[in-house]
Amino acid sequence: MKNFRKRGVLLLAAAAICAALSGCQSADSTRIVRIGHNQSTNHPTHIALTEFQTFINERLGDKYRVEVYPSELLGSQTDMVQLTQTGAIDFCVASNAILETFSKNYEIFNLPYLFASTEAYHHAMDDESLTGPIFDSTVKAGFTAVTWLDAGTRNFYTVDTPINSPADLRGLKIRVQQSPTNIEMMRLLGGSATPMGFGDVYTALQSHIIDGAENNEMALTDNGHGDVCKYYSYDMHQMVPDILIGNNAFMEGLTEKERAIFEEGFQLINTVQREEWVKAVENAKDRAQNEQHVEFIYPDQGPFMEACMPLHDSMLAENPDLQSTYDAIQAYNEQYPAQTE
Repeated sequence: MKNFRKRGVLLLAAAAICAALSGCQSADSTRIVRIGHNQSTNHPTHIALTEFQTFINERLGDKYRVEVYPSELLGSQTDMVQLTQTGAIDFCVASNAILETFSKNYEIFNLPYLFASTEAYHHAMDDESLTGPIFDSTVKAGFTAVTWLDAGTRNFYTVDTPINSPADLRGLKIRVQQSPTNIEMMRLLGGSATPMGFGDVYTALQSHIIDGAENNEMALTDNGHGDVCKYYSYDMHQMVPDILIGNNAFMEGLTEKERAIFEEGFQLINTVQREEWVKAVENAKDRAQNEQHVEFIYPDQGPFMEACMPLHDSMLAENPDLQSTYDAIQAYNEQYPAQTE
């Protein structure tokens, strides 16, 4: 990771200089379009972005050349969001938790137990009348969401303490994303929230700085957390999207025809990423069980859900403009309820 970071510093400097001097033109006057993310090259997000890369390069390669930088090569997610703001890079994948710090409208997606099922989650996120105002709420910050990515269901996983109920979290230091909502969620569940960047989690787990974390199954395999954490508990506290954001100045500089092609490409990213996600989760769970010897636990979600409900009330009280969005999501929950055995 240190080598990645060193390379990232050089790339960031080059990107900033290019942006300032010539809009990142290459030697043949093709505009280089840089996209950064923090996942590995076999992750569904990277696979989808490389499909986008091929799509744009084939259709607009005489003018634009897309380059995808995985594994935090362009810095942490926070760094990349700031670089996208300034136009030093053009796009990046950001966690919803980070975007919450730019617009309180994103708080709603961080609410624990917001969605009753994966079907409700996907239908809500595909509803542009619901997501559009939220995606546009960062315009003044210099960037806008162009599509959403499935990040699965977030669950707790720990080094040596099985989590069967909220009581098992007491006294444990759990890494959470850097968001006020997630910190409050951990307080309500009785654990000790430890916000940190995703790239630092493995070392923190290995050195016992933290006792566990919360994320989807691929964190166990792609990021090696299952080598250290031997218990994964399906409390299913969040279904939180990742968001692909784009620099406003770049997007506004596209011609109408170019913009239409880019929009088609954003839809391609969404479609490919979701298809690859299903396969990747199945593969990750199989590898975690059979190669890393992780034990998967299926607790009663009721106590976790009950503990977190005050967050719904407080969020709506502080941001009443989101009530209609919340109600629309509840309608999807009624239409696509959780499946019971």
